[in-house]
Amino acid sequence: MAAREIKSPEVQPETPASLGGNSESFRRKKLGIYFLESDDRRTAFGGGYVGGTTPVNIHGKPIPDLSKTGGWVAAFFIFGNEMAERMAYFGLSVNMVAFMFYVMHRPFSSSANAVNNFLGISQASSVLGGFLADAYLGRYWTIAIFTTIYLAGLTGITLCATMNIFVPNQDQCDQFSLLLGSCEPAKPWQMFYLYTVLYVTGFGAAGIRPCVSSFGADQFDERSRDYKTHLDRFFNFFYLSVTIGAIVAFTAVVYIQIKRGWGSAFGSLAIAMGISNLVFFIGTPLYRHRLPGGSPLTRVAQVLVAAFRKRNVSFSSGEYVGLYELPGKQSAIKGSRKIVHTDDFRKDGAAPSPWRLCTVTQVEEVKILVKLLPIPACTIILSLILTEFLTLSVQQAYTLNTHIGRLKLPVTCMPVFPGLSIFLILSLYYSIFVPISRRITGHPHGASQLQRVGIGLAVSILSVAWAGVFERYRRNYAIKQGYEFTFLTPMPHLSAYWLLIQYCLIGIAEVFCIVGLLEFLYEEAPDAMRSIGSAYAAVAGGLGCFGATILNSIIKSITGDRQQMHPSWLSQNINTGRFDYLYWLLTVFSVINFCIFLYSAQRYKYRAFQLR
Repeated sequence: MAAREIKSPEVQPETPASLGGNSESFRRKKLGIYFLESDDRRTAFGGGYVGGTTPVNIHGKPIPDLSKTGGWVAAFFIFGNEMAERMAYFGLSVNMVAFMFYVMHRPFSSSANAVNNFLGISQASSVLGGFLADAYLGRYWTIAIFTTIYLAGLTGITLCATMNIFVPNQDQCDQFSLLLGSCEPAKPWQMFYLYTVLYVTGFGAAGIRPCVSSFGADQFDERSRDYKTHLDRFFNFFYLSVTIGAIVAFTAVVYIQIKRGWGSAFGSLAIAMGISNLVFFIGTPLYRHRLPGGSPLTRVAQVLVAAFRKRNVSFSSGEYVGLYELPGKQSAIKGSRKIVHTDDFRKDGAAPSPWRLCTVTQVEEVKILVKLLPIPACTIILSLILTEFLTLSVQQAYTLNTHIGRLKLPVTCMPVFPGLSIFLILSLYYSIFVPISRRITGHPHGASQLQRVGIGLAVSILSVAWAGVFERYRRNYAIKQGYEFTFLTPMPHLSAYWLLIQYCLIGIAEVFCIVGLLEFLYEEAPDAMRSIGSAYAAVAGGLGCFGATILNSIIKSITGDRQQMHPSWLSQNINTGRFDYLYWLLTVFSVINFCIFLYSAQRYKYRAFQLR
């Protein structure tokens, strides 16, 4: 197909003042806009596609009647997949520490670090899934492939907990032997197998975490008058499904573990994942798809290389000056609208090589990705706190009375309370929070996305500060009552439900921060990079998990001295350790992080969307 180069008309209007002070030299130049045009409006270099963000079916063809696809019905099929993934995620995070300690006979600290690494891999690897979805596979096929990997990993964990060959000998290993560390340890190959299937499961989340929320949001028509409202409610319902999965993990799965054993507990996670996969595939005819836009890394590299080559070139040099873009409404990037030029980070020659000349949309994509970075980066501390709560608060609960009247809740059920608080808040969000906050802020949705993220970060400071206060009280009480060296014996007169305050506060923080962040990244990310945009949130979560592991290792090495018999802050015996110091250190980090967020949010400018 023949393509021709088109230049703008010779006549140039008076140069705007924004171009600088050399107006006389600019008046003598022609302001040129260069683009390639072909008869069938394909991409800049000839690759055919359905333009813009037009939804297509699974075969990549335009959908004749959009009313028969997408919408809330399709979204609910997608919710099930995320619910099962989070059920497995939280089920493993809360049970795997106990499984490694009681069955594999690993110390609490190394078990917690292994689980933190699992949590980190499952989130940090999301950037790979987001890249594959945006570049080559599309969100649907990325979810389909990685959810199968996830199921394979869960099956391997179930086999480990079911077959005696994969675990050490359990004979003559009572609670006293566990305290002394004299139980038979797991063989290296047994731990290698467990770590392998655990990290395969975490890797399987790489294609689910960044794609499910974006794929669900893709089901709504951007041209609809109620699109913003649907999107806002979608992300709240999406996180509600995440919360339901967590609640089931912290209650039903724990109950199964107590009544039927570890094999049945992990097996129930595998069965739930298998059922959700089936439901996801059943909904295939209803889904709306977005075509992958080619490698975003290549486009980013092209912009960086072109910018580097022209680093010393004056904007006014050459016969023509101006910006390069394609004509019409379509951009050179498959599955993306054009992006309006901005002056956030301030090219020549008419050569069409993408390594020398990039379109405005390409350049703006890179600028947007850079602009977005500080916001999810500020949520790393929140993820770090959540990770610490998942592991350290379980150790706290082992020393406390978990009875509600005659009912005794298992310790591993304690993290269900943040989930319950999230469920309650999301249920009341539109009936209570939105009307009240709308009167204060004047915002139609009660608060902007960045305001919600800020509220979440502020509440997380209160949560971790309270955790430090209560842990100091709990430790002093244990020492006074003679429980200093019996850290697995619950104290009958100190209730574990004091932990509910920090749990509920962190649940509130999670609702505002994570839901606001997901919606912010989906709307602000370039059209052809929305999975990568969503992956930003998951990567921040993964970095928080890895950060928890690194922080724990540093604290253990700095604060502990075996030669002088001085326990570290994170001693396996929580009553001789100083968890309260760790919580207060996190409080200081959180306050500094919140100040950085306020500065970043104040400077951030929301995207301007070009009319279609």
